[in-house]
Amino acid sequence: MIYLDNAASTEADRRVIEAMIPYLGGRYGNPSSIHRLGRISARAVRRARREIAALVNAEPSEILITSGGTESNNTALCGVPRPPGGGHVITSSVEHDAVLEPCRRLEAQGARVTYLPVDGHGMVDPGELRSAITPDTFLVSVMLANNEVGTVQPVREISGICGERSIPLHTDAVQAVGKMPVDVRELGVDMLSISSHKINGPKGVGALFVRSGVRLDPLVLGGGQERGMRSGTENVAGAVGFGEACRLCRENLAPSLARYRGLHRELVSGILSGIPLSALNGHPTERIPSNAHFTFLGVGGEDLIIKLDEYGVEASTGSACSVNTQQESHVLRAMGLSRDQISGSLRLTLGTHSTAEEVGRAVGIVKRAVAELREFSPLREKYGF
Repeated sequence: MIYLDNAASTEADRRVIEAMIPYLGGRYGNPSSIHRLGRISARAVRRARREIAALVNAEPSEILITSGGTESNNTALCGVPRPPGGGHVITSSVEHDAVLEPCRRLEAQGARVTYLPVDGHGMVDPGELRSAITPDTFLVSVMLANNEVGTVQPVREISGICGERSIPLHTDAVQAVGKMPVDVRELGVDMLSISSHKINGPKGVGALFVRSGVRLDPLVLGGGQERGMRSGTENVAGAVGFGEACRLCRENLAPSLARYRGLHRELVSGILSGIPLSALNGHPTERIPSNAHFTFLGVGGEDLIIKLDEYGVEASTGSACSVNTQQESHVLRAMGLSRDQISGSLRLTLGTHSTAEEVGRAVGIVKRAVAELREFSPLREKYGF
């Protein structure tokens, strides 16, 4: 099997699993308990919080541990206090559904939401964001790196605009962390979402950076855990695994990025030079180096995924979170791609275990699969292949 769907989820690192095991067994105390086992668990969560914070250059007190990127995004979007009359939110048209769905709920509750358009590369224009701000804008949320096509947004420039108006800025960095340097101070953001299972940690745990001084209302009430921001007994083993994944990610970031860039060049050049009527989607340079999103005209994306799976390549057409809806990609639609281009899309995403040998084999398999599907394509005459 050649696994090239790392944007959906990554393999948990062996060291992450080993770090978690004691907290799935003998170290089972509740962190809120004051006895010895409880104190052991509480210390483990504090260590994990420090590692998460260090990865993005935050203070441990600014890290809210959550169940993952979706909860982090929902907490940021729905937790910021709204002004009288519902207020105004600005986001982009290519956000993950974990941002778009909370925005739709805010609309149903009386808020106005502006969905910024993007260009053909999936990039937001900061000038359009500046023009969209109104006196009642109380939140801006623009992702750092797109989950489908990998385009990196100009978040630093956007944060400068928001800072001029004292408007809180949230960024969904789930796909960016581990694939590019992410520093909350350098970016100037007020909130930032991270997910463990995208960086070789366990599923079901993530974090929201909340800059000191930013007010959020909790979504989950009860026992007052996470400094009153997220009630419920902590997922100690998950937090420990997430913390270890963050430590490994931070220590290996520079060599990992260099390796991703080399593999990405081989993957993209092999596909584009070897398959006619193919194209790379997303920004040509401002993109995370692990993501390669293609269009193959005359091929159905779902058919291609099934064919690749038969040949031992695991891939996707886009967001794993929305694949069951069978809807046309809102990201590619916002970028202005045609129905044929959207239909023939394929996302190949590299991970820490990807090798040059696997990439070479995958290129050959994709060539074979596309050629076989085009033999029976109803678009053969239209595109002349």
